[in-house]
Amino acid sequence: MRDLLIRGADLVGRGRSDLLIRNGHFLDPADVDGDVNELDAHGLVALPGLVDLHAHLREPGREDAETVESGTLAAARGGYTAVLAMANTTPVTDTAEAAAHVAALGVRDGHAQVVPIGAVSKGLDGVELAELGLMARAGVRLFSDDGHCVSDARLMRRALEYVRAFDGAIAQHAQDPQLAGAGACCHEGEISGKLGLPGWPSAAEASIVARDVQIAELTRSRLHVCHVSCAETVDIIRWAKQRGINVTAEVAPHHLMLTTNEVLGYDPTFKVNPPLRPTEHVEAVREALADGTIDAVATDHAPHARHDKEHAFADAAFGMLGLETALAVVLETMINSDLLTWAEVAKRMSIIPAHIARLTDQGRPLAPGEPANLVLLDPDARVVVDRNESASLARNNPWHGRELPDPVVATIWAGRVTYQKESRVVS
Repeated sequence: MRDLLIRGADLVGRGRSDLLIRNGHFLDPADVDGDVNELDAHGLVALPGLVDLHAHLREPGREDAETVESGTLAAARGGYTAVLAMANTTPVTDTAEAAAHVAALGVRDGHAQVVPIGAVSKGLDGVELAELGLMARAGVRLFSDDGHCVSDARLMRRALEYVRAFDGAIAQHAQDPQLAGAGACCHEGEISGKLGLPGWPSAAEASIVARDVQIAELTRSRLHVCHVSCAETVDIIRWAKQRGINVTAEVAPHHLMLTTNEVLGYDPTFKVNPPLRPTEHVEAVREALADGTIDAVATDHAPHARHDKEHAFADAAFGMLGLETALAVVLETMINSDLLTWAEVAKRMSIIPAHIARLTDQGRPLAPGEPANLVLLDPDARVVVDRNESASLARNNPWHGRELPDPVVATIWAGRVTYQKESRVVS
């Protein structure tokens, strides 16, 4: 395979430079030897390949909604070189064999590294611990019952105690089932009352996080809070970090931009768990991402087949697409408002997620000897989002018809170009 020479990229904080890639790694650009493929990156920003801590690839079991191939192609289009796949597949990823199968699908079909997340409990039923130790031997380091809360405090304590032995982490879907009943489908407040929709309060999220950070302190183990959506949760995480508790947190792109007002049209595309919140919560999670209280952006990419999503709002499946547009939303909400710099975006979307997941080849510097995982982006490009142009098999795209940045020009994973815009082809 010919070497790839990327000319004139803006290496954030280091000025403009060329990048040379050979056999999946960066080399000194002075070592160009013979004919190479070239990519003109003048005017483009180069970041380490993005790492998504939270995606639903649906395979095995729901290939009508998404496959590893289609989901990772969407990831590559969004600038991702690694995707962590949630455990709520069919069968559930609650054994070492199931985790190995997901990883093997990634090797066979992936356009990005696919890393399985193991279930905390068998069958996601919240009763008995899954095979945490055996999955850890297979390389799993994050465990989550996402879609379900580990609501039993004793089970949560046992899980945190167990994973401490191998530096694992429990990623909690914080939703108290007693405060947010089975029928709850949007934020509890004025709009839920106006529309007659069962709502759940932000306290349903915050109360579980308040409990879990104290269990994490007790067990001296790693807790990761999934998809933070409300101001109260931010306050608790900030308090926990001030105490030195080993807690990290993520926010989904839609919670950085969309509000409960989207629900006024009863469009089930905007039914998501946790729900969209009022403006004051959106502002709180933006500020928390900016000051580092929230460590990372994670997509919660949740594709659905049309027959699961196209129902009355209360009956539709939860979730929306996110992999292709996450960087665009962060650019719009955080870069363009001067809340984050590009160096900080690299930390929150690549470096820190890779560290949380213990991925040693991701989130690395763009420097000689390092794995060649990177995204090239144009900060000024914009587009009107068209859900029918998505690489995902699903069409539950909350950004359809909305103008957003269109930053990703090329994605390179392990030295291989996994996505490039036609206007910037490798020559």
